[in-house]
Amino acid sequence: MKLYNTLTKQLEDIKPLAAPKVTVYTCGPTVYDYPHIGNWFTFIRYDLLIRSLKIADYQPLWVMNITDVGHLVSDADEGEDKLEKGAKREGKTAWDVAKFYGDYFTDGLDRLNFSKPDYLPKATDHIQEQIDLIQRLETKGFTYVIDDGVYYDTAKFPKYANFAQLDLDEQQAGARVEVNAQKRNPTDFALWKLSPADHQRDMEWDSPWGRGFPGWHIECSAMSIKYLGETLDIHSGGIDHIPVHHTNEIAQSEAATGKPFANIWMHTNHILINDEKIAKSAGNGITLEEIEAKGYSLEAFRLHVLESHYRSQSKFSWDSLMAAQNRLQAYRAFADLIWQLPEKAVKPGTILADAKKVITDYLQNDLDTPSVLAHLSSIESESLALFESESADSFKAFVQFIDDSLGLKLGASQPLDENLKQLISDREQARKAQNWVKSDELRDELAAAGIGLRDSAIVTIWFRL
Repeated sequence: MKLYNTLTKQLEDIKPLAAPKVTVYTCGPTVYDYPHIGNWFTFIRYDLLIRSLKIADYQPLWVMNITDVGHLVSDADEGEDKLEKGAKREGKTAWDVAKFYGDYFTDGLDRLNFSKPDYLPKATDHIQEQIDLIQRLETKGFTYVIDDGVYYDTAKFPKYANFAQLDLDEQQAGARVEVNAQKRNPTDFALWKLSPADHQRDMEWDSPWGRGFPGWHIECSAMSIKYLGETLDIHSGGIDHIPVHHTNEIAQSEAATGKPFANIWMHTNHILINDEKIAKSAGNGITLEEIEAKGYSLEAFRLHVLESHYRSQSKFSWDSLMAAQNRLQAYRAFADLIWQLPEKAVKPGTILADAKKVITDYLQNDLDTPSVLAHLSSIESESLALFESESADSFKAFVQFIDDSLGLKLGASQPLDENLKQLISDREQARKAQNWVKSDELRDELAAAGIGLRDSAIVTIWFRL
């Protein structure tokens, strides 16, 4: 299986350290508000990665963190903690905000039919691990203390600029506008922030450096090392994390362990609405509830995510979501063949076996879901050919494979009740007798009951409208 590796800027074979196990760490949500669809695009693509690894016979060990402290509004080291900001907005404690939106997020994973992460660790449950990692860095001489906290000295890590190809000279030239003049280098970042002397935070802990809270970046290193070891097979996140968050993760992790932090870095690209990046600050942060309120299913939203490649700059619109819902309806009609194909194929063929191989190959080639869906649509449009070449059992196995790969819940198709089956049978008899008036009446009655018919010389196929 191949993935594009941000670290090397090329497509690479996955080479797990302990195959068939593959360790995967994905950057999860900061739980201070409702996730918007841009967040869910990224999270669904994590799920696609895990599903594709399983299809390729790997055994992924998946950790996705929940940031419930330490993520400041600048994504760096200025401004207030996003949890504290959420608490002020809602008149609650930061703990209450974290609990509410953390529970909402985990519920969203179920609503969107995610694979279950092996671990969903919270930053607040791993304060000691973060302190321990900071102390390792302190012992090795990578830290210094200033008035507002403990900082990582990026000048001590010569490879700091390599991952994101940062221009450190340009950043140094702009240091005159640096908010914190005590920092040695503009790129230095907080490992532990000290609580203000005149303000008691909802979330703060004792530490060797004073009472305070961890910086945002240290949590991912501490928790990934705890659950997955000092070198990860795959680390994934949004493309916006490359210049700061992931660059800092690499610096602190490799300085502490002396080992490569992750062998493959997989990054998902931005999602745009009206050519603007989706963000709460832009006021275009559509939620799952808004999607459902407009009559779209979350399966249609998932399908819409899969219609674009994770490395492309994708676009969302209500028209495109409508197109995805229509496409999903066609796939569901295809899945209804489970109840119509014969128990044994008349002339056994390899249509579905060949399709499974093609789809698997696309997924193993850098998660090429647009090609997967195009091929699935081509098979769906040739459904009549299946009535001779495939049995109900082989088709059921194929639908399960698609659900395992894409998570679209096509296998949830249900058989018709006996009354509808009888109406279809009666219509067949009317057609054979060339009683076209009766045949049309029965077709209209079925349509009123939500069942469409597709006639051919071989068979009549029913589907849900």
